[in-house]
Amino acid sequence: MNRPDVDEPVFPISAAAELAGMHAQTLRQYDRVGLVVPRRRAGGGRRYSLRDVAVLREVQRMSQDEGINLAGIAHILHLQRRVEVLETEVSKLRHRADPGLRVFTTGTRGNVVIVERGQRGERSEGRALVLWRGHERAPAPAPAPERLP
Repeated sequence: MNRPDVDEPVFPISAAAELAGMHAQTLRQYDRVGLVVPRRRAGGGRRYSLRDVAVLREVQRMSQDEGINLAGIAHILHLQRRVEVLETEVSKLRHRADPGLRVFTTGTRGNVVIVERGQRGERSEGRALVLWRGHERAPAPAPAPERLP
């Protein structure tokens, strides 16, 4: 069974307002200030997705339950989107941070280049290969006791 696309803009403003438990005018205001910006149809009508409705509910919760103003909510939403982007980047790069055996070499401009698994590093005059054996980091030493005068 196919899961619905949560980003598909299917709800007109009246349905989105009802699903979010808000007045349609509130959704228009949030659109104007950039909190939740729905996609537009060819005629200019707003269309909201399930994700938009979830964000509307979260905006309402932060505003009513937490007492956060709209500027604060906008900042929080921006940071949440940024975190999602960075988490995606980290997941793409995680395999390169494997703490096991790694090989590095220098590039033609002197930069450090990771030699991917299954590849051979180029050995030539003036270039070095470095073998890195990752290990667990030792815990930080305890702070020295304070001396009394």
